Amino acid sequence: MRILLINPNTSPHVTDLVAGHVRAQLDGRAELCAVTGRFGARYIASRAAAAIAGHAALDALAEHGSACDAVYLACFGDPGLLALRELSRVPVVGMAEAACREAAARGRFGIVTGGSAWEPMLREFVASLGLSDALASLHTVAPSGGTIASDPDAALAMLVEAGRACAASGSETVILGGAGLAGLAARIAPQVPIPVICSVEAGTRAVLAAADGSATAWPELDPVESVGLAPSLAARLLDSRRGSEMRSLHRTGAMP
Repeated sequence: MRILLINPNTSPHVTDLVAGHVRAQLDGRAELCAVTGRFGARYIASRAAAAIAGHAALDALAEHGSACDAVYLACFGDPGLLALRELSRVPVVGMAEAACREAAARGRFGIVTGGSAWEPMLREFVASLGLSDALASLHTVAPSGGTIASDPDAALAMLVEAGRACAASGSETVILGGAGLAGLAARIAPQVPIPVICSVEAGTRAVLAAADGSATAWPELDPVESVGLAPSLAARLLDSRRGSEMRSLHRTGAMP
C-alpha cells in the first residue's frame, strides 16, 4: 500500500515534520511518499494563500499520484480537497475533514490552531461539512503553524490556554489542528481537561481506512483544455475520462 502525502505549502520543514509523525503511526503498514508544494506560500495563513495552495495540491497530485493507493492532504483547512477528489484516481483524505468528523462522532468539539486568519475560514469549512452545530468553540493563537513548527516550546502555554478555553465553552474534545503542530497534542493533553485530538493522527487513521480498497464513487468529467499549467496537470485535465476508466480498473483489481 502506498500513500501520497501532499503538503500544499512550500515549507519542506513542515513536510518532514508531519511525514515523520505519519510514518511512525503507519508503523510499516504502508509506504509514504511525502511531497511539498512546488509554489505558493511558505505556510498558509490567509484566503489568498489557501487558494494558491489548492492549485499546488492539484499540481502535486498530477505529478506524483499515479502509483498511490490513497492521498493524504496534510493541511488543516484542506485547500483544494474537493478538486483533488474530482481528479484523483484513488481516495483523497483531508486532514481537517478527518479530524472534524472523528471529533463530532464523540460529541461537541473545539478547535485550536495557529494563525488568527484561520478562525472565519475554519468556521466556514466546518459549516461546509454540516457540522456547525457540533462545533462548540474555536480558538486561534497568534503565531502561524509555520512559526509554531519552528519553535514549538514557545507556543505550548498558548495552546494549553486555548485548549482549556474550549473545555470551558462546552467542548467534549478539542482538535489541535495543523501540520505544523504535529506531535504537540500529546504534550498539551496532560494540562487540558478534555481529550485532545491530533489532526495529523486523525488524518492518518482516515487515510489508512480509505486505502483499504473500498469502492469509491468519482464524478465523470469532460476533458478540459488549459493554458500555463504544469504539463502533468494539463494532461490530467485532458485525460479525465480515461482517469475514470482507470479508476474502475483499479477498483476491480484489473490493474496494480
